[in-house]
Amino acid sequence: MPLVLVGELGQQLVGWHPDLIRAMVRRGFQVLVYDNRDVGLSTHFDQLGQPDLVAVMSGNADAAPYTLDDMAADAVGLMDALGWRSAHIFGISMGGMIAQIVALSFPDQVRSLTSISATTGSHGVGHAARDATAVVLRPMVASREAYVDGAERAHNIVGSAEFSPDREWIRRQAGLAWERRYDPHGTARHLTAILATGDLTPDLARLEIPALIVHGANDPLIPVASGRLTAAAIPSAELLEIDGMGHDIPRQVWDRLLDKLDDVAHRGEVAAAARRASVSISSFGHS
Repeated sequence: MPLVLVGELGQQLVGWHPDLIRAMVRRGFQVLVYDNRDVGLSTHFDQLGQPDLVAVMSGNADAAPYTLDDMAADAVGLMDALGWRSAHIFGISMGGMIAQIVALSFPDQVRSLTSISATTGSHGVGHAARDATAVVLRPMVASREAYVDGAERAHNIVGSAEFSPDREWIRRQAGLAWERRYDPHGTARHLTAILATGDLTPDLARLEIPALIVHGANDPLIPVASGRLTAAAIPSAELLEIDGMGHDIPRQVWDRLLDKLDDVAHRGEVAAAARRASVSISSFGHS
């Protein structure tokens, strides 16, 4: 089963824990991880400069260099390049929003949707804690050591405090991200893309694919109310709300999450097979 993992704000593909990917593979998934535009070894849009965050926050969406719709098209373009006609889409935070847009804009290419720690873009539910907002807006750093230390501090604020954090992994993946390419301007362009995308809530009502919405009950960055709204907006969605989970995917919840992923993917496979059979019967009837 093809599975596309879509990363969060500024996350590089090395931000996905290799043990989590291996666990997905053991369950029968063919897993694709990639760098979103403007991070890591992907295409960087340096020619667009530093975005005007204030203008976008003031409602001028045109001031954003690009939107999440463009990033959703990137994901589908990668699938096309690999010869994947369709796949299960799994995204976290910003990646969850991108996954929602992929499902909305390319419905024939999505077998199931899993959206984790994400929002629909609605401003009417939940607000980030002040210290969590400061994590997103933290200033540029000039050294690998400062970047790694900052990543650990950020996790202490937005991560799952009730679970024992894997500090060695947090620091190691941050160091890898620095070495591959640290680009704070690219992350800022990601942020303006989120802000410029608008509210997906009304559109999500037309999704017909199986969907799993996962949210931490203790998420200080995107409060759980956003996950509840997302699940309520999608007719076929199941909500998995995890006590003690913050804005990350701690190892201690992997089994529970992957059991639910198995279920939504199975339902997606069944629905996709039914659609293929319907198309075949229709084609036969017109031959």
